[in-house]
Amino acid sequence: MSPVEKDGILANMKYDFPASIVVFLVAVPLCLGIALASGAPLFSGIIAGIIGGIVVGALSGSQLGVSGPAAGLAVIVLTAIQELGAFEIFMMAVVLGGVFQLLLGFAKAGIIGYYFPSSVIKGMLSGIGVIIILKQIPHAFGYDRDYEGSLSFVQPDGHNTFSELYYMFEAISPGAVIISLLSMMVLVLWEQSFMKKIRLFQIVQGPLIVVALGIILNMIFQGMPQFALSGDQVVSIPVPETIGGFFGQFTFPDFSAITNPAVWVVGMTIAVVASLETLLCLEATDKLDPFKRVTPANQELKAQGVGNIISGLIGGLPITQVIVRSSTNIQSGGRTKMAAIMHGVVLLGCAMAIPAILNLIPLASLAAILFLVGYKLAKPALFKQMYNLGQSHFVPFMVTILGIVFTDLLMGIGMGLAVAIFYVLYNNYKKPFLFRSDDHASTGTIKLELAEDVTFINKASIQRTLDTLPENSKVIIDGSKTINIDHDVIEIIEDFKINAKYKNIQLEVIELNSVKLPNPTTEVEYALANNLLATNGKVTEKI
Repeated sequence: MSPVEKDGILANMKYDFPASIVVFLVAVPLCLGIALASGAPLFSGIIAGIIGGIVVGALSGSQLGVSGPAAGLAVIVLTAIQELGAFEIFMMAVVLGGVFQLLLGFAKAGIIGYYFPSSVIKGMLSGIGVIIILKQIPHAFGYDRDYEGSLSFVQPDGHNTFSELYYMFEAISPGAVIISLLSMMVLVLWEQSFMKKIRLFQIVQGPLIVVALGIILNMIFQGMPQFALSGDQVVSIPVPETIGGFFGQFTFPDFSAITNPAVWVVGMTIAVVASLETLLCLEATDKLDPFKRVTPANQELKAQGVGNIISGLIGGLPITQVIVRSSTNIQSGGRTKMAAIMHGVVLLGCAMAIPAILNLIPLASLAAILFLVGYKLAKPALFKQMYNLGQSHFVPFMVTILGIVFTDLLMGIGMGLAVAIFYVLYNNYKKPFLFRSDDHASTGTIKLELAEDVTFINKASIQRTLDTLPENSKVIIDGSKTINIDHDVIEIIEDFKINAKYKNIQLEVIELNSVKLPNPTTEVEYALANNLLATNGKVTEKI
């Protein structure tokens, strides 16, 4: 149990509540922006944010992860709604997607997340940090054509991440620029060490001051035409006239569509993509966790499944764990899952009670907050650290970053993973055996100690080495430490036995067989499940 968990919920509330407010402020425009990009009702994004916070937050094993609608699903959702013909039919697909995720959780598919190397996960974090900064620059200047939460290189308006930086100069808003600059000054001031020593400023987060300042300046600028912000430069949450009108914004699925095969295909697609994004975010969030807690991945898939079922039943977008909100939570000091849950509660309460006030928040203020989030994800020190680890770590790291910036999240991760696998295969190819040059110098014997795992990838390297062995030499091929050896490699060695006779090579082959060993992971799990204890060198079962 970590020190945080020992302290309990109440002891951590002083950290979790301020963090939840900051996450809420960031989540509102992201929920709305992703809903807009998905071609869905704006309120569906708010519903997904509420369910992702309260329901998934409560059921999840992640202490710092925050769930909600994800930009990576926006294109899938947009296409699916158009193909299925109605939003209500699409809701049925979201429910089915949640059911599929539940099944994946029970099938223990969460282990997939552990197969992504650290260099790719860190590249994902840095790549998202870079893309956040690039995407928020236009919002800071008052150019809000691209939706909040966008992570794709190619934008719905036909522009891309870099061309958007050019077009923003044609529509600079003085009011937005002033708000952005003042907001950045406040955030930089709040990051100074002397500010962090003042107790009041430990409780009151800089982003809260930034949002309050943005609202005040927005209201002041309304009387100054040259500085006034337009409707697309502020948060635009739907404002019902009554509480009844609030509940009237919920949409229910068309259950008759369950017999439509296309609905099942969309549901499966949502489940696979949402699960993959969640598992990747889970790995990244655990890496950022200052207490290095490990989240049970299968439990997370089950929590996401329940969340998507409920979200689909009441008109919400598909949900995944999302890195922007999760990293904001961590950087704002969140310590337990209460931060995610409370952000959902605050989102629900504000959407019901004070949507008009939320609509005064300038996007320029939120851009400043996200600038800081992006910088902390892509700190120069991390690039230096990865470079010092060597080429096999740095190249996949950089490929992941560039892939995310120039394509999208999943494509970038796929590119980084492909490069990382190449380096694994290349290193495996180079090291099929151990050769001790000192022993050879003293005895004159060429001894090749095969690695624990020798596969077909090593064929070329082993073949090349055997072909270069000189005539009249003494050779030992030692497979005593080899657990697994491919038949392809055994064939090469068997052929070399015959060839060695013609070269007058004295050849000795030791234990050239694969050893059938039980799965050590399964053995450990069995021992723990059956309470097996070691006593005086003997294994006994605890009664």
